[in-house]
Amino acid sequence: MTRREWLGGVASVAAAQKRPIRVGFLGTGHSHFAGKFDAIKNSGRYEIAGIARAGDEVKADRKYEGMRWLSEEELLGDARTQLVVVECRVWEAIEWGRKVIAAGKNLNEEQPVGNDWRAFQELVEEARRRRLLLQTGYVWRWHAGIRAAIEAAQKGWLGEVLMVRGTMNADRSAAERAIEARYRGGGMFELSGHVIDRMVELLGRPKAVKSWLRHDTNERDTLADNNVAVLEFERALGIVTQTAKMAGATDHRSFEVIGTDGTVVVNPEANPPRMRVHVRTARGPYRAGWQEMTLPPQPRFVGDFAELARAIESQSALELSYDHELLLQETLLRVSGELA
Repeated sequence: MTRREWLGGVASVAAAQKRPIRVGFLGTGHSHFAGKFDAIKNSGRYEIAGIARAGDEVKADRKYEGMRWLSEEELLGDARTQLVVVECRVWEAIEWGRKVIAAGKNLNEEQPVGNDWRAFQELVEEARRRRLLLQTGYVWRWHAGIRAAIEAAQKGWLGEVLMVRGTMNADRSAAERAIEARYRGGGMFELSGHVIDRMVELLGRPKAVKSWLRHDTNERDTLADNNVAVLEFERALGIVTQTAKMAGATDHRSFEVIGTDGTVVVNPEANPPRMRVHVRTARGPYRAGWQEMTLPPQPRFVGDFAELARAIESQSALELSYDHELLLQETLLRVSGELA
């Protein structure tokens, strides 16, 4: 090989690496669809192949003008598409995820990913076998405050971690309540996965789980709308609370890590996000005593798709492994009363 040929090959590889990643959407039914669409469109690292199985209410939105509306077969059969984002209802998630993996595409799957534990295990193991990326859509993975709390714990700045607490309350409409009431865990099943995702990342698999899944409002339905779970770890406790009818709920959501030598509280997690930290002695970037920080906006999904782009371009694993996704789903189903 001549020097010119070698340099030409290097240039071709570099050019290929800079090509945008082709991504398609399968479905539009999840509430995260619009946010994920915007995150991908604005990232500069993707090109959108099109949207399949989209409803008329989405097509009518002006920001989707010019998008290609594909059939499911066209989207999954496009050899150039590397990633498919599944935006569907809970009961569709496993079936649609299987189709994406069977088509040889990397998968960004909405949450919660159904309530069938064995089917989810099979989905993850098939992705692992085929060396395809699988990422679920839990929204606190890239939140700077929550990542800082976990970092402080992992680096020992908080001493021995004794307790992790989180809440993701909501103020659900009648239509939303009807959907969540399809599942025994109700609001806990729908929303607590965001908290549990971060909890098991720090503490691992709980030894035991005890949940109280209650219907305490005057709403005339069967939704478990006032819920608490306690997770017992080797040397710590996890507490998850979830209420489906709280005024101002989204600005109340919180995550905290309590240790023998320090505590990090992220509350609220948005509008604007704030973090309070107390350490006995100066550790890392923190001075001794209480301090409060207002964080910059934490847009959802930007970190997820940056991480997927990194893994696809480098042909490497995601930061959160297949085993993490399995542990998260197992724990969510245990907390929600779906799995003993």
